[in-house]
Amino acid sequence: MAVAIGNKSFRNVWSKAIPYLLILPVVVYYALFWVRPVLKTVFESFRDTAGQFTLQNYAMVFSDPDFIPAVRNTAIIVVFSVTLEFLAALFLAILINRKFVGSSFFLFVAMVPMALPAVAVGAMWLTGLTAHGWLNSLLFYLGVSKKIYWLAGSEWALLAIIIIIDAWQVIPSVMIILLAGLQNIPVEAEEAGYVFGGNFITVLRKITIPMLQSTIQTAVILRLISAIQIWLIMVLLMGFNRLPVLVERIVYYHEEVPGLDISFQMASGYTIIVSVIVSIAALLYLKVSGAFGGNQEARQ
Repeated sequence: MAVAIGNKSFRNVWSKAIPYLLILPVVVYYALFWVRPVLKTVFESFRDTAGQFTLQNYAMVFSDPDFIPAVRNTAIIVVFSVTLEFLAALFLAILINRKFVGSSFFLFVAMVPMALPAVAVGAMWLTGLTAHGWLNSLLFYLGVSKKIYWLAGSEWALLAIIIIIDAWQVIPSVMIILLAGLQNIPVEAEEAGYVFGGNFITVLRKITIPMLQSTIQTAVILRLISAIQIWLIMVLLMGFNRLPVLVERIVYYHEEVPGLDISFQMASGYTIIVSVIVSIAALLYLKVSGAFGGNQEARQ
């Protein structure tokens, strides 16, 4: 009897431990390759070159002449890029979800930019935006004889180019997330909206979008985080310092000028600031979109 009770207790303990054992490799991986570097960066951001505690690193970051332009440019890219990509991705997802003739091929073509790495995208657009690139050649073939110097424009023009290129590459990934959410919405729910006299806009606003809210939150947060972290395409097209953004500053101090006495401190300070900005932006979006708080009670 005692043996049976002991075996039962052992099985209960073992069954409860299995989920934790299954996730243990992931926990160990994150502890070694994520938590440790993060904690090291946090500690190093409060140390000077002599290893003493200091807040001077953050003072240097805030006094950096490129800090304010980097924050401004990052904010502009985030606002316009995320908005443009969400609206375009939602339109394409709704269109493909209607399963018109050729929708599968259209989906395949639309997903091609998503499969390209950022380096390939930067190289492709760099060859296109030069004076004798394929974009000017295409315009010449279409009858536009005037050569356009795409990368010689103002800062606003360069920001617009970056936003368009980023949207071209990222819209497919946002579209896939939204399309998956649309396919989980019962067809009967939208049909009921039309039966009771709603038009396409009414059904979209009153039924589809509310039922898609959790999917939209996932897509927007992922895109928000990646938009704040944009830098590689900008560096490939324009190099460092011409159009500073926050993550580009990190890479600049860490990789481009690593020999300076303050390079690592500046890179660490920028890294922590970017991490805080990403966290605040995600929490603000969740709060505004009603992921937690008063809107949850209203939905209940």
